[in-house]
Amino acid sequence: MNQPAIYQFIRFAAVGLSGTAVQYLSIHAAVMWHLSLFEKSSAVTGSAIGYILGSIVNYVLNYFLTFSSGKSHAEAASKYFTVLGVGWCINYGMMSLLVERWQVWLWSAQIFTTGLVLCWNFAGSKLWAFKDQ
Repeated sequence: MNQPAIYQFIRFAAVGLSGTAVQYLSIHAAVMWHLSLFEKSSAVTGSAIGYILGSIVNYVLNYFLTFSSGKSHAEAASKYFTVLGVGWCINYGMMSLLVERWQVWLWSAQIFTTGLVLCWNFAGSKLWAFKDQ
């Protein structure tokens, strides 16, 4: 389906709200339970775990709703999760920098990081992962 990029971006962002909700709930749970892995703060830990969980939800919705992909799941998923793997690194790095190094309030840091990663994930998904042949 060939539709204008702005409509795909709006749909991508709307679908992303489900993954974002999962991620933000993971942050809340990690902070509430003081969950910390690899000597990272609970905010960074929760964000990293939540990003992975939300990505799974978003793949299915983006495959069918945003891009109406005709690619096989093997091809689309491998490319999508490669894009999102880079996005995870951006998320992890930015949260570590903002929360642990610069002491930015975790929710401000996560909202900023979410916007940044949203742009990366959309561009990678549109231009590579779900791009029509």
